[in-house]
Amino acid sequence: MSRLRDMLEAGEFVVTGEVAPPKGADLTHMHAAVDLLAPHCHALNVTDNQGASLHLASLAASKAILDRGIEPIFQQTCRDRNRLALQSDLLAAWSLGLENVLMVTGDDPRAGDHPNAKGVFDLDSTQLAQVAVGMNEGHDMMGHELKGSTGFYIGGAMFPEAEPWDVQLARTEQKIEAGIRFFQTQAIFDMAKLERAVEAVRPLGAKIIASVLVIKSPGVIRFVNEHLAGLMIPDAIADRIRGAEDPAEEAIRLAAEQVREIRQIADGVHVMPLGLDRAIGRILGEGA
Repeated sequence: MSRLRDMLEAGEFVVTGEVAPPKGADLTHMHAAVDLLAPHCHALNVTDNQGASLHLASLAASKAILDRGIEPIFQQTCRDRNRLALQSDLLAAWSLGLENVLMVTGDDPRAGDHPNAKGVFDLDSTQLAQVAVGMNEGHDMMGHELKGSTGFYIGGAMFPEAEPWDVQLARTEQKIEAGIRFFQTQAIFDMAKLERAVEAVRPLGAKIIASVLVIKSPGVIRFVNEHLAGLMIPDAIADRIRGAEDPAEEAIRLAAEQVREIRQIADGVHVMPLGLDRAIGRILGEGA
């Protein structure tokens, strides 16, 4: 059974982290990151060619993490596969014991390390969630009966700070109607907007895990603002990190403050340490 599902449905506050599969076949570095994050997290996201850049498949990395005794959240990106491959990978995931899935549409391939790659986008994340629901009911997206159904706990991405809010909320409602039961948000900087999102989504039966990005350096600010679509670090936070004598130390303090606020608002927190993996225990401890 999915511990993530059990805890969220029981109203318990959850902590998730994130690991990136390696760009290669050597799992050593990923395992080291997992060992640092796992003692503090209830589940770990395993990204799928994040940033439209080549990495080991999330499916293989998720299974490797599961074998290490850690509950993974298998991420599926619609960008790189057609509906046959997406469904085949979902069946493979369930057969391997992966219960949590996070559906994302994916970044434009031109933003990654293979800019000439063709984006597939045969389905979007909402449609893929509907497919996973169908598999839970015992059929594929054509209505054909499966020999053995699945039992996925289905998640999706959400952008509480996006404007106009009514458009973002409508998309979120569509995802919930499609079968998404938990959301992991884009990095949160405005807690009032997070509160607005939680108040809108909870009555619809979905949970929100709010993300904290550990902004360890001015370089991270520059990268986020220039390359991550839909995400902009506010000037006040950027100035705080840029003006700090020790930006990494200030980033840890800021992340702890954000975790403390999120505990009062959302159903969980998703920490993205960006290499400061050793600090996650301190961030969560000071953010308690």
